[in-house]
Amino acid sequence: MTKPTLAVAIIAKNEALHLKACLDTVKGWVDEIVILDSGSTDETEEIARNYTDKFYVNENWPGFGPQRRLAQTYVQSDYILWLDADERVTPELKQSILFAVASNKLNTVYQFPRLSWVFGRYIRHCGWYPDKVIRLYPTKLTQYNDSLVHEKVEVSSSMQIESLTGDAIHYTYNDVHHYLVKSAGYAKAWAEQGEERGKSSSISQGILHALGCFLKMYVLKVGFLDGKQGFLLSLLSAHSTFVKYADLWVRNSEKR
Repeated sequence: MTKPTLAVAIIAKNEALHLKACLDTVKGWVDEIVILDSGSTDETEEIARNYTDKFYVNENWPGFGPQRRLAQTYVQSDYILWLDADERVTPELKQSILFAVASNKLNTVYQFPRLSWVFGRYIRHCGWYPDKVIRLYPTKLTQYNDSLVHEKVEVSSSMQIESLTGDAIHYTYNDVHHYLVKSAGYAKAWAEQGEERGKSSSISQGILHALGCFLKMYVLKVGFLDGKQGFLLSLLSAHSTFVKYADLWVRNSEKR
């Protein structure tokens, strides 16, 4: 029996700051690297082509889920490992991934925890760790759903989910400005998706959900144990929660 092949797939845009470090953690032990770019204006393509010739561009951004689905069509390997450019595979996770692929179990997808580095500290509370995400599966078995944001791998009742050992290190935000820009994009996509599905919102909903978000992260999920970074992250997350509900409310109001 031949050994199953493994591809790393990444969707990217203007990731020159992180991409090399990410690809260095998979170089030499994966069979294929596929990168789908959405119109980078920095050195992302130049960096990517030092690692792979499978660099594709789709500037007509369809949302995160559809973009991942498109990227998967370029993958030829038996297994697909999804990474974001701001993630790094640790040696322990690498070994766990290779063992899973070699085992080649039927109808099985794999999840692993991400440990995020935020504002100068690893965040181990706030509900952020272990942040288990399904990122490894047989290419022909499944794919991401078509959600514009917060997309997920489609898992049927017949599939098994197994957990890998080892963390992926996630360098989530470069600074507060990066956080605000990134969260604004997520809020916009969330509101657009809600509008398309006929959902409604209100300012009071935004306030209540924002307050609930802060209390959950900082108190219930003991974010205070992450120090000042935990407080800041909880507060910023509450702000982002309010913004997405406010955005949807504005969209609804403009139709009246």
